[in-house]
Amino acid sequence: RSEMIRNSKHLKVLDLRLSDAGIYTCECNSQIVSISLHVFKLMISLDGHFLPNEAPELTLMQNSSHPLPNLAITLFNSNKNIVNPKLLPHKTPQKYNLQLKQLEATDSGTWICHIHSDSPLINQNISFDVKVLGFQNPDLDRKYATVDSTVILSWWLNVQNIKWREGFTGQLNWKQQESMTTHELLNFNVTAQGKQHKTQKCSRFRFEIPENTPENTIEVKLPKVHFNHSGKYQCQLAYKGRYAQSNIELVVMKVTANPVGPLPRGAEMTLICQVSSPLPPNAHLCWERVNGTQMDIKKSKQQEAKVEVNVSAAGLWSCHLIEDNDKKISLHYSVEEAPVWISYVITGASIGGSVLVVGLACLWIVSGISWQRRRQRAKRMAQARQYLLENKTCQCQQ
Repeated sequence: RSEMIRNSKHLKVLDLRLSDAGIYTCECNSQIVSISLHVFKLMISLDGHFLPNEAPELTLMQNSSHPLPNLAITLFNSNKNIVNPKLLPHKTPQKYNLQLKQLEATDSGTWICHIHSDSPLINQNISFDVKVLGFQNPDLDRKYATVDSTVILSWWLNVQNIKWREGFTGQLNWKQQESMTTHELLNFNVTAQGKQHKTQKCSRFRFEIPENTPENTIEVKLPKVHFNHSGKYQCQLAYKGRYAQSNIELVVMKVTANPVGPLPRGAEMTLICQVSSPLPPNAHLCWERVNGTQMDIKKSKQQEAKVEVNVSAAGLWSCHLIEDNDKKISLHYSVEEAPVWISYVITGASIGGSVLVVGLACLWIVSGISWQRRRQRAKRMAQARQYLLENKTCQCQQ
């Protein structure tokens, strides 16, 4: 593992090991020069390949022919910021065990371990790579959509940015509510060369896997969103029995009217704007009449999922979902005034219905009186027959 460089008389040691530490002596023309070699070895757990929220362990070992010094260790992350690790128990002059904080995908890159000693004087940097396989999405992203619109849900992996060279698998799941069953939409695997293969699974609704997406992207397309397509979409990665996931919550908005149809003159209609799940504190729903006044605005209360407005005149109304003063999505509902003849028909039907009710009531009263009279007449006739029978009996006895 060693060779002499002839032109310079340098000794080159390959694949340096802790056991190579010691004193090296060079003799040339009766001149003797000795050099003490101090060897450090830095090891990182899991071979430097992590998933988010995992905490790496570093092991620093040293060996020398001289008494081993106490070392001061400073760590710099990929952004050149100082990281304060936790020194684990059982430290010895030969071995230091350090535990880092839980990692995020943004921690990927080249880190530096700086070693310092005053006696002997040592200032040594050892670089090492940290690769955290994960998503460039937030841990929980929220996406808003209106009924019948087209939605594309995307997850961006950081495999290319961190030059990940290990194979892994994953799947995309959906469930409408926390208490409901989870449905697998697709699964995928990524080879060590970065090639991606997807397999679509059976689903309760139709969705598409867009073609020609980048190799670092997991994407599904919902061509026509329904209200019950809402819920949590979770993309999960699996690597050597460990898992990482990123969630997108799809919130769907719809508007309805009660009653449905044109608005008759003098009548009222209720417009209902509803979302599929409660909104965060920084978001709300708002009905607004187009070209209307401040009186034509109705807002939902905090974290409510529905807002209603009563309408008595024709016009165009818009429902907005507003988050941090930003309109995320909007739906429109046009209230149309019913033709005049429909109003007359409705009025006539109302009057006719009232007359019919009164007529039926009168008929019921008259029928009741007639029935009562017939009953009384029958009762009198029965009494008369009884009277005659009693008189006839008396005459026979005489």
